[in-house]
Amino acid sequence: MAQLASLATLIGAGVSTYANIRQGQQMEAYRKAREREIAAQEAARRQEQQMEQQAKARERAERLRRTIAAARTRLAAGGVNPDEGSGAALAQGLARDAAAAQAEDDALYALRLSTGRSSLLRPDGSLNAYLRAGQSFATALRNLLD
Repeated sequence: MAQLASLATLIGAGVSTYANIRQGQQMEAYRKAREREIAAQEAARRQEQQMEQQAKARERAERLRRTIAAARTRLAAGGVNPDEGSGAALAQGLARDAAAAQAEDDALYALRLSTGRSSLLRPDGSLNAYLRAGQSFATALRNLLD
């Protein structure tokens, strides 16, 4: 009868080990599916931010073009050559201000992208199932030896 009890304990340990390993595999499959979903959401978010960034850059460039054209027109109407002297300085100043604003916007865009980055140190969790299986098997083996 004692042999049947030890055999039952060994079978129970095997079933428990299999169940723990199977649970670990299912958790790993769920984790991978979740990572794919998060990666897809992150890609969509990045694409949205990139499109927003491009739209702002186009809007800023168009606003700069219109402002310079208006300034050149006013200068030309006043009898000043818009390509020389104060007209050229005005155009360069507007372009410099627009470039600074674009650089600030680019820095903000880079910051927004970097905050969405997931950690490279995310715990995996797949080893836990194997450790639990080993512990349950060791416990069963210790009970057999006692």
